Amino acid sequence: MRESQFPGAWAPPYARPVFHLTGRMLIALAAAMLLPVGIDALTGNPNWRAFLIGSVITCACGAGLTHVTRCRLSGGLTLRQAFLLTPVAWTTIALFGAIPPYISDYAQLRDSFTNAFFESVSGLTTTGATVIVGLDDAPHGILLWRALLQWLGGIGIIGVAIAILPALGVGGMQLFRTESSDRSEKVMPRAREIATGIVLIYVALTMVCGAAYWLVAMTPFEALAHALTTVSTAGFSTSDASMARWNNAALHWIATLFMLSGAVPFVLYLRLFQGQQDALRDSQVWFLVSLLAVMIVAVATWLVVAGGHSAADALRLASFNVVSVVTTTGYATADYTLWGNLMVGLFFGLMFVGGCTGSTTGGMKVFRFQVMIRMLQSQFLRLLYPRGVFPRVYAGRLLPDDVIGSVVVFFTLYFVCYSALTLALMAADLDFLTSASGAVAALSNVGPGLGPIIGPTGNFATLPEASKWLLCFGMLLGRLELFTVLILFFPQFWRG
Repeated sequence: MRESQFPGAWAPPYARPVFHLTGRMLIALAAAMLLPVGIDALTGNPNWRAFLIGSVITCACGAGLTHVTRCRLSGGLTLRQAFLLTPVAWTTIALFGAIPPYISDYAQLRDSFTNAFFESVSGLTTTGATVIVGLDDAPHGILLWRALLQWLGGIGIIGVAIAILPALGVGGMQLFRTESSDRSEKVMPRAREIATGIVLIYVALTMVCGAAYWLVAMTPFEALAHALTTVSTAGFSTSDASMARWNNAALHWIATLFMLSGAVPFVLYLRLFQGQQDALRDSQVWFLVSLLAVMIVAVATWLVVAGGHSAADALRLASFNVVSVVTTTGYATADYTLWGNLMVGLFFGLMFVGGCTGSTTGGMKVFRFQVMIRMLQSQFLRLLYPRGVFPRVYAGRLLPDDVIGSVVVFFTLYFVCYSALTLALMAADLDFLTSASGAVAALSNVGPGLGPIIGPTGNFATLPEASKWLLCFGMLLGRLELFTVLILFFPQFWRG
């Protein structure tokens, strides 16, 4: 790609497209800030000024950055630029997303940039961990902004998962490489061809979800805020009690359905609309549904036998909370840490899983577990039949060695990062349960952890500031699939 010599010599030539695109994203973020301006103005809350000022600052910075880094983007991005774009864009947007809450009149975020940034990162990465106490009385503008950040983060990660990560070969993602991402040439040359369809589906699901919430139990504002954070499998709520605030079985089943809809590859919806019936046989989806079914039956049975719940209540509680944790949404209708040690261990394990690739979910993604299972099956068969040939097949295709190797490396790196983050949180004076569950909640973008402090009915407000910054790094690291962040620490990346 030839790059014009415009002002902006401070940026290396290869980085100009990255900063140019980041500037465009900031302009879009500034436009989104106008929505809380409207809602606060309508409700008579003076915080509308903070969002208006934040919008002006963000727009000015975005326009300036776009201007000084002008370059031709018609040829797409190189691999190095794509690696650089994801962490630069996510971190920059999170920083600017923290400005309105930080300069607002809302004391819990105004008094600490750490809290404002934590809330922004948690929103953008669709994690759903919060430092706000008293959400039921929080200003509508703040609540809407949190939900919008999660909604934007959800559609953003779908785009990254479809157009960028497969081309980069991150953690076996090259298995999903399509015509829209070719590693040998450029990244994202045809991304626009699928972007429009995915955005329309994302918007449609959000609208249907919001309408269903409104019809069943919620006010229009509550329905809007929760629809934005349900389809994005993100989990921010307008109440400290999360979804338990509404003791409505129909509402909980609707939320369960739409959390699951956000955990499905969004390209699958496009294929279905195009009449490709084989999309219904998607290997990831069937694995996810099967896993959820087994876990729901197990938890529901436990609640009936050990908890004394009726079958209907047990099934509803199990379905909602299992789907919420596996899809990394983070809503809760009950404190499942009170269901016994077995359930605590089970939910802790489920926090690692995540949904399908190409969805809004976090976690390790089910396809990587499928690949590991195929590899283990092959290894055991070779032990039994040393001379046999046992091809490792995924979704009817032979698994290339580079995919298997990438998945193994991803698992290894994930648990190295998890262990390091757990130890770092303990060094920040957190107990083991809070540290261990907080680390996976951040890396998998689940939201709530375990225990009395950050469990399903708790929050992150009382954590030391150092631990909040560590968790922010963990949320970004997990959301961007580890490699795209950690590769920036290699000197070789910056050479050449």
